Amino acid sequence: MIALILNSGLGHRMGVLTSEHPKCMTEISSKDTILSRQLKLLAAAGIDEVIMTTGYFDDVLVNYCKSLELPLKYTFVNNPLYSQTNYIYSIYCAREYIKDEDIIFMHGDLVFEASVLDDILSFENSCMKVSSTLPIPKKDFKAVVRNGRVQKVGVEFFTDVMEAQALYKLKKNDWNLWLDKICDFCESDRRNCYAEVALNEITDDCVIYAFDVENRLCMEIDIPEDLAVVKTKLAEVENRTVYMCFSTDMIHSGHIAIIKKAAKLGKLTIGVLSDEAVASFKRYPLLPFEERKTLVENINGVNAVIEQKQLSYAENLRLLKPEYIVHGDDWREGFQKPIRDEVTEVLAEYGGKLVEYPYSKDAKYTDLEKLSRAQLGMPDVRRGRLRKLLGMKGFVNAIEAHSGITGLIAEKTTVLKDGKTYQFDAMWVSSLCDSTAKGKPDIEIVDMTSRFRTIDDIMEVTTKPIIFDGDTGGLTEHFVYTVKSLERMGVSMVIIEDKTGLKKNSLFGTEVEQTQDTIENFCEKIKSGKRAQKTKEFMICARIESLILERGMEGALERAFAFSGAGADAIMIHSRKKDPSEIFEFVEKFRAQDKITPIVVVPTSYNSVTEEEFKKRGVNVVIYANHLTRSGFPAMQNVAKSILTHHRSKEADDMCMPIKDIITLIPEE
Repeated sequence: MIALILNSGLGHRMGVLTSEHPKCMTEISSKDTILSRQLKLLAAAGIDEVIMTTGYFDDVLVNYCKSLELPLKYTFVNNPLYSQTNYIYSIYCAREYIKDEDIIFMHGDLVFEASVLDDILSFENSCMKVSSTLPIPKKDFKAVVRNGRVQKVGVEFFTDVMEAQALYKLKKNDWNLWLDKICDFCESDRRNCYAEVALNEITDDCVIYAFDVENRLCMEIDIPEDLAVVKTKLAEVENRTVYMCFSTDMIHSGHIAIIKKAAKLGKLTIGVLSDEAVASFKRYPLLPFEERKTLVENINGVNAVIEQKQLSYAENLRLLKPEYIVHGDDWREGFQKPIRDEVTEVLAEYGGKLVEYPYSKDAKYTDLEKLSRAQLGMPDVRRGRLRKLLGMKGFVNAIEAHSGITGLIAEKTTVLKDGKTYQFDAMWVSSLCDSTAKGKPDIEIVDMTSRFRTIDDIMEVTTKPIIFDGDTGGLTEHFVYTVKSLERMGVSMVIIEDKTGLKKNSLFGTEVEQTQDTIENFCEKIKSGKRAQKTKEFMICARIESLILERGMEGALERAFAFSGAGADAIMIHSRKKDPSEIFEFVEKFRAQDKITPIVVVPTSYNSVTEEEFKKRGVNVVIYANHLTRSGFPAMQNVAKSILTHHRSKEADDMCMPIKDIITLIPEE
């Protein structure tokens, strides 16, 4: 695409300001003239060839353009009859350089925002700049617009019109039609009219759409008063506030492109999502907040960077009140739509505007995201994430997973509520659910080799931390081997309970015979496990069964302090009562002496307590230990019964998830 700039006019209405140079060389700021700003914006937009018509002060204009040292190839075409003709003849003089080309066509006294030029250049079809919000001028150009198309352009029209300026983007076919008509006019000695008079005769064939820039700056400077208005508006543009939000820790060309567009709207502030917000929204960030903030601060065009603590923009928008919010158009539907809806509501409170650009779907960006996920799934990266999440958030939740598909459910299930995103932080690989999935009793009959295969299945398709149910840990010598294996696989935490002998499920309590290990023996098991570790990230959690076995609160606390003293990285306190009071009592008394060691709970029976209340009381990890297993079996039973009852599967369809939806959960690679 080439640019055609018309600079052959006299500009006498500017008075003394154009006594020594063409009007286009009038200064509009301390650093730019009308023309230098046009040329810089064209070069920044990727235009590298400019055809410029000239008239009086021809040499001054040519030398000035060359002095700017911009990466542009110039062709100067002088209109020898500039004082006797209109610009239609200037175009005619340049015809051999501009035929059979896509062009961006403008008058040399036009001042516009960078975003206006960018948007017109990216418009799919031929178009002309119009404004639906500016008043209709009496003596200047107006465009008659019907069904989005420009039907007529001139000063004399007043019906179905919009304010218009001579800034066009013209596809080759449309431009050739207009140029041919311009040639017809000039060769029949009709050289004193606007070029648009020729256009008006062919608009049935020459399809030019109206491109509405609304209130954005795009105006001609005809008189000194116009110059004063432009200077004021340029200052407003430069001081206009623009806001974007970024969560990414991997900047690619798509991000740079949208940042450049946003920066052209005004002073750009970028909100960088906090680590907690990113972890709740998409995936755990590879780079922490401070690193991501520094990364964005060093991008050209970014004026300021602040933290956005939540996925919701509301807090920062009400603080900054930016004139523009910039985002890709990918949030118009789907999971992010409620966030977008909230943004539009907040913008309406003070008159801000949302600007959306097409979301880049380049395959290489998808590959980069896959690479990030692959890194998060690597053992050395995954292993330490639980500790980091606890340090970052102070509280995490986990849900049971017993297969690759339940791991994907745990990984991908997300809920947006009250401007926040909620998802599970980790996965719990339970011996009960692992055994149940294999149709075996929960008595440690499924050996560790088999259970490790379950972990492999889950790890292959997910990235989130895994907490492993280690039952009693077995013999100390066996537990040491288990620790080494789990750590090497990338598991974040193993939980072992302080019991011995044949494993019986804790929910049976005192209904079956269960033997609690001695404090000394269990402490030695913890110490041996910690000595076997190769990294600092892996965690061993001691699970206390005293309340389950009705051995009293003091006994539970004695064990908790002993186990943490032996090196346990966390303490799990278990209860099968529906009333959470004994759990709350334990947490309160433990926290009175130990403010640091994480506390883990499994509220299967006392399930009315919310995560927020657990967090306030000092709990750090909540595990939903068997809910996917428990929900899956009734559903499968009901489907099986329906098919047997009706001797067909039609009635069961409403109980079944479409296979297409299941497939979308499963990664292709």
